[in-house]
Amino acid sequence: MARRGQRQPGATRQAARRRRPADDADGLIQVLARAVREVEAAVERGAVRPSVRTKFQVVALLVREERSRVNRDASASDTYRSEQLRRLDGIATILAKTAARDTSLLGLLAEDAVISEAATSLKREMLLAAGLEPPREEAAPRQPATPADPPARRVVPQTVVSRQLANPFLAPDFSAAPSRPPRPGRLASWELIGPLLRSFERASASASKSLPEPISLHAANGLELMPHQARLIASAAAGHRTFLLADEPGLGKTAQALLAARAANAYPLLVVVPNVVKTNWARESGLWTPKKVATVVQGDGETVDGFADIVIVNYEVLDRHVGWLGDLGFRGMVVDEAHFIKNKKSQRSRNVLQLSERIRTRTPRPLLMALTGTPLINDIEDFTAIWEFLGWIDEAGPRAELMESLEETDLTPADPAFSAAARACVIDLGIVRRRKVDVAADIPARRIADLPVELDGAVGRSIRDAERELAERLVSRYHSALETRTAGSVVDGIDHDLVRRVAGWERADQDNAKTGENVFTLVRRIGRAKAGLAADYAAQLVHSVGKVVFFARHIEVMDTAEELFTERGIRFSSIRGDQTARKRQQNIDAFMNDPDVSIAVCSLLTAGVGLNLQVASNVVLAELSWTNAEQTQAIDRVHRIGQDDPVTAWRIIAAQTIDTKIAELIDAKAGLAARALDGSDDELSASADMQLEALVALLTNALSA
Repeated sequence: MARRGQRQPGATRQAARRRRPADDADGLIQVLARAVREVEAAVERGAVRPSVRTKFQVVALLVREERSRVNRDASASDTYRSEQLRRLDGIATILAKTAARDTSLLGLLAEDAVISEAATSLKREMLLAAGLEPPREEAAPRQPATPADPPARRVVPQTVVSRQLANPFLAPDFSAAPSRPPRPGRLASWELIGPLLRSFERASASASKSLPEPISLHAANGLELMPHQARLIASAAAGHRTFLLADEPGLGKTAQALLAARAANAYPLLVVVPNVVKTNWARESGLWTPKKVATVVQGDGETVDGFADIVIVNYEVLDRHVGWLGDLGFRGMVVDEAHFIKNKKSQRSRNVLQLSERIRTRTPRPLLMALTGTPLINDIEDFTAIWEFLGWIDEAGPRAELMESLEETDLTPADPAFSAAARACVIDLGIVRRRKVDVAADIPARRIADLPVELDGAVGRSIRDAERELAERLVSRYHSALETRTAGSVVDGIDHDLVRRVAGWERADQDNAKTGENVFTLVRRIGRAKAGLAADYAAQLVHSVGKVVFFARHIEVMDTAEELFTERGIRFSSIRGDQTARKRQQNIDAFMNDPDVSIAVCSLLTAGVGLNLQVASNVVLAELSWTNAEQTQAIDRVHRIGQDDPVTAWRIIAAQTIDTKIAELIDAKAGLAARALDGSDDELSASADMQLEALVALLTNALSA
């Protein structure tokens, strides 16, 4: 909105409303304050005519819009923002007390409440009275007559049909599912979703449920849990069944979810995840729950194991599989990166909510877990879809369990103590939030976490074909050497000395090769293919943990990442080798000092040394190094003196490619270095040696196949 008479030619409605002088906002609040007092007085007199109801609704709409504008205004000072929100809260409090006198007004606050022509006209008048230009009404474009949209394409994998036909005892029994509508009570006539959300806006205490002491710190295969992980699993074992697990990234939410499902015997278990972490979930399930079979839904589900205990599906293909997933009889459901469903109008949100509702109505006390390091992206309303998935609320208000807890407080939203009590009721349903700094004694100060990603489509097939051709060339060269060898002992099985010599010949020839793939160009292609997935993960981390350092070896990977960050409106600093010293320092300073610069995009070769970037505690390694020393140097840009938080390096690895073997080789070198005395030359091996070892591994695997 802008002042009348000052609207710039061609300015959009959004641009006009984005920047308003403080006196404009003050004028609107004054108009709203007068109007709400008029409504309050009319309700006290019992004179609630249609015009009063209209004014009540318009004031509520404008308060909601102004609150959202103030929260989004990056140019406003903290003092100004706090003052404006305080004044708006005062108006909202009067609205709440007024609605408590006449509960019929509450229906005007619903999201689907009809906005009448009289309300639209009054809203315009109030904006004009405040000295603001209301948005112009735009006529809806006429839609050509077209047939109705076809229904979404649904599929049922053949193995799922086989499961349904194989054994009648596998059919889910829905007869025991409870039906517990909330009992009418003192709060039945109150609008409660708004007060519940607001109770989280200004709280000072941590929002985390009290968890029991762990029974054991040991998991499958001799793996040991961190105490904070074991506490959540103990809670599931004790019978708790809904969790909003909002631990910071790097604290093992995946392991907690898988082991909580085991403790609750919540099988079959449905896991809905972003595509970038789908493969990692399958790997982690094999690690933490090895006796449970996991299957990953790809495309139309041709490779799905219909008899699996854990079904992993990504948001992007969920719409094709909603039908059979809803009928499989899941006893538990996990939603990873749950902030993805914050927009309840999106298809992904509707699919997730549909499945959770189906599970709740068919399964007694299912395990429902929402995992996210950042449940709130834009504003407090982002909680609603997650709470609805967990079954704490529905569109009308709190469900039975939460409503009973609220009734037991003996308070109403008109009571000053209601906010703290209501917040405690919601937290007790299962909000669990731990920060790295809170559990620093439980985790390593420096940690490398591998994140496998699938290279799908034509690019992935091309890379796998190129790797296969390289392996076949090595095998052919090996057999030719065997046939022409005239001296030396004969070795049963694989001649590993010859394998190493063949790998050495290949490495020596790769610079002169005119055609065909060599290990260096293959790894570079893999880096390009991973670039978008790595950048996407870095963008997700920004919302969870703040500043992130993104490392890549090649310019094209950095370019791809920066294009994605630009598209998403994420500000970044680029630190490259072709910059002047002055420009490079400017970019470093921007990342270190400007709170709006969220990511440092760094060249692994030129920014891996000599930089202090400890303002961040998370590093994304988009491409693998050829030496462990190079990788360590990059991580140490963040993990250094002045760093107050534990550091996590997220290493993006292309599954089912040579990338995996290279990561293992780097880790083996790290193990040698850890065992060596300071000054050992174990870490002085050239990158060419790592290429040699990768070729040896590739040839050995091909000969063993």
